[in-house]
Amino acid sequence: MGSTTKFVNEFCDIIDSYGGRDKVMKALCYSAKLVAGYHAKRNPDLAKRYATASSRISGARATLRLIDDIPMIQYALEYGLGENEPDRVMQVLGVTANIVDLLYYPIEKVCWLAEHKIVDVKNADNWDNVNSIFWVLSVYLNLMRTMRNFSLNQEKLNRTKNINELDVKTLTKHRLEMVSIVRISLDFVHAVSTLPKGYLWGGKLSTLQVGAIGTLSAGLGIYQIFAKRRLNK
Repeated sequence: MGSTTKFVNEFCDIIDSYGGRDKVMKALCYSAKLVAGYHAKRNPDLAKRYATASSRISGARATLRLIDDIPMIQYALEYGLGENEPDRVMQVLGVTANIVDLLYYPIEKVCWLAEHKIVDVKNADNWDNVNSIFWVLSVYLNLMRTMRNFSLNQEKLNRTKNINELDVKTLTKHRLEMVSIVRISLDFVHAVSTLPKGYLWGGKLSTLQVGAIGTLSAGLGIYQIFAKRRLNK
């Protein structure tokens, strides 16, 4: 009973934060899409219901992202030119990623306004395509930064003569970086699939595949949140 109570308390703490709640919403969104894809031919009526649930949750997440540019601007200003990064590559990747994200959020807002017919937007499909391109760029740069950081940390570990000198926290954080690489790689596969047909694998993934990728990514994200919380205790 004690372990159950502890888990519930931790879960409630997680969904009290914006990031944690978004991860849970993402898991619900893509698990519903996964079920919809699985039952697409077996039970079309059930598939339609789950697809509707997935769409509504996705819309709720998009609405909550409308004010994400405010903390993004604050982060970009604090980050500056990345003077605290370990090397020049990380600096360039960090600054470029911030520029892409600062452009991405306003574009997503235009798409949201057009989707809900709040404003008349000419060539709404083109805006959606641009939005997908910036999403791909954002995820790709995040993946490159994570991989570079993992590589630098691995070099430090390799230079350590006695592995026993390393504390458990350092090793656990390094392993969590591996989970991040897998998670962001899944997000990249998903992001590219939203590109127009003819660009890489744009438009080629089925609903079932997108649902599986998104569910796995969200599950890894939730696992990381729990792991980091326990690591910092």
